[in-house]
Amino acid sequence: MADGARKHRVLVVEDEDNIAMALDYLMTREGYEHDRISNGAAALGHIRETRPDLVLLDVMLPEVSGYEICQGVRLDPSLAQVKILMMTARGSTIERKKGMALGADGFISKPFELKALREEVRRLLGEGG
Repeated sequence: MADGARKHRVLVVEDEDNIAMALDYLMTREGYEHDRISNGAAALGHIRETRPDLVLLDVMLPEVSGYEICQGVRLDPSLAQVKILMMTARGSTIERKKGMALGADGFISKPFELKALREEVRRLLGEGG
């Protein structure tokens, strides 16, 4: 970051600690500022408050689903620049179509390869691979 470019900010919305730890490791290694929310109900307010560049959003969350959070972000014009990468263990075509229809920018199935996730994060943040 010698050119003074600001670090991308990533919000991880994931309730499973082992997956969140892997994502934390990857985000740290890639040099992104990041934090984590483990509860769906708190996510939308946190997104509005911090305006991350990218949200890594689990579909299955306590209280509020990732789909509801995605829809909430897309219904808020002030969050139009926020990219959303949805993550699910149920990576069916139907799940993917639903996520994309609600405005997700990408969709990745768990368990994911860290390399594939890193490439998708870079693509969504407009970085070269």
